[in-house]
Amino acid sequence: MIVLTKMNGERFLVNHSQVECIELIPESKVVMMNHDYYLVQESAEEIIRRIQDYSAKVMDIRRELAIVDQRK
Repeated sequence: MIVLTKMNGERFLVNHSQVECIELIPESKVVMMNHDYYLVQESAEEIIRRIQDYSAKVMDIRRELAIVDQRK
């Protein structure tokens, strides 16, 4: 999940895998798969970077788990 900031300054978590699209009106409109949406302060580029960073962390954790030597 990634942290975003609503236009009123409230921070919240979004499940990045449920994001359908990001519309670029003066602010960023994050449209979810269920068609709910959030107007956020972050730019589309920042949202994409956060999703990439989160996905990279998840992949690193999976990679570490896959490399653990089970022989004893």
